[in-house]
Amino acid sequence: MPTRTASAAGNHAIRIVPLAVPARLLEHVAGVPSAQPPNLVYRGGELLTNVQVFTIFLGAAWAGPQQQLASDLNAFFTSVLAGELLDQLSEYNTGAYVIGRGRLLGTTTLPNTEPAPSVTDAWIQSTLRTLTASGGQVPAPANNLLYFIYLPPGVTLVQGGSRSCQSFCGYHDQIDRQWFYAAMPYPNCAGCLGSLAALDALTSTSSHELCEAITDPVPGEGWYDDANGEIGDICSWQTRRIGQSTVQLEWSNEDKRCK
Repeated sequence: MPTRTASAAGNHAIRIVPLAVPARLLEHVAGVPSAQPPNLVYRGGELLTNVQVFTIFLGAAWAGPQQQLASDLNAFFTSVLAGELLDQLSEYNTGAYVIGRGRLLGTTTLPNTEPAPSVTDAWIQSTLRTLTASGGQVPAPANNLLYFIYLPPGVTLVQGGSRSCQSFCGYHDQIDRQWFYAAMPYPNCAGCLGSLAALDALTSTSSHELCEAITDPVPGEGWYDDANGEIGDICSWQTRRIGQSTVQLEWSNEDKRCK
């Protein structure tokens, strides 16, 4: 089952984390698509070298019943950004860009920025622009800065005509080549949970988007495969544990497998 491609702002195509699928349908995401074997090709675009993640939790739920989950997600980033998941991306270094470890730059919870029951990617982008222009809790865009925007339970995200929990579980994109962000709807459905708990589903999806945003921050201009998408798409819903965290496997051109 191939990942779905959606049209995003800027007239380029982005890849989105598809819903979990039964094991019998995992031929594509296991790295053995029927058309051709995966091979990421560098298209000359920029990469994020020492990524700095800033997490944004929108809505009152993150200051209430989901407060511990927000804390756990920040702990996940603190750990994973300084460890082996980012180390394995070094095979995608180029002459101009050397991928190293990153760090969690900061976080904010905005209980008064309450999303409507259904929001669009245009709303995500507008909100991010507003938050970063205010000189307040969210830093302005900078080199290697990657925003992770988490929506509360019960909110549907619409992107390119597709809806979260019906067609996808998350995606990453950019605005004017300045703001790099990942949009993370809450996993309200079995398709975005699979057999995982909410925290594990979110860390798996977050690691997928993290590695893709590092290696292909302007979708389709970094490391990309026309038939199979980005580094995470090839291995969707294959997971492993790093320390206390569940992460998704990522494609290795060198090893020709998900690892």
